[in-house]
Amino acid sequence: MSVVTGAASAEPIDQVDGTADRVVGVFSRLREDIDNARRHDPAARSAAGIFFLYSGLHAIWNHRLAHWLWSHHAKGPARFVSQLSRFLTGIEIHPGARIGRRFFIDHGMGVVIGETAEVGDDVMIYHGVTLGGTSLAAEKRHPTIGDHVLIGAGAKVLGPVTIGSHSSIGANAVVVKSAPPDSLLVGIPAKPRPRPQTRPRDVESRRDGLSPASSDRTTIDGLSQGSTRPGRSAANVEPEDMEQFRDPAMYI
Repeated sequence: MSVVTGAASAEPIDQVDGTADRVVGVFSRLREDIDNARRHDPAARSAAGIFFLYSGLHAIWNHRLAHWLWSHHAKGPARFVSQLSRFLTGIEIHPGARIGRRFFIDHGMGVVIGETAEVGDDVMIYHGVTLGGTSLAAEKRHPTIGDHVLIGAGAKVLGPVTIGSHSSIGANAVVVKSAPPDSLLVGIPAKPRPRPQTRPRDVESRRDGLSPASSDRTTIDGLSQGSTRPGRSAANVEPEDMEQFRDPAMYI
């Protein structure tokens, strides 16, 4: 009859503890992703609805598995997972891409993220976005996106460019050059410029001698932050819809 010493018995206990920590970490990240989706999407109604119905989150979760396989030299299974995810969600993320925390893809259909792309924390992108390459060489050929970056629908960021943190890329912009932090990029090709710093509506209204309801500050696309989009009256806009108008980059 063998006797298990304390040193020998500690190893399996450590393994169990490590596995438990990893399981807790996985569920913690899932909860973080769901909470992040609720913050970014006013249409979110419940955690269950987000968990089962948000294809952007499903694509991110599948990518984490694919990236783990890719990093552990299981490139065939990693590509299989990524292609299955593409079939199910309409979002293609190469398993080699490096994605930060609290990454949110709204709507998601048509999103493509290349192999050497790097995405920071707290990044949000809309449907039709491409983080693509411009070279056929086996090198860093896809964009690096900083933290807290917003990328509008249909935007293309091409090549090994770097987009600084807290920047916004307008819808359908084509970005082929790097941009410093706090940049606003619009147009084809997109040219970076300082991102406007918005002020509280009541402060601006008092300065102009206007009431908050009548303030009319022109934004970069010709709309006023105190007004609605063309064809929509203020009476028909829900309060949560108005949040997007506080940042001009949200509706470029």
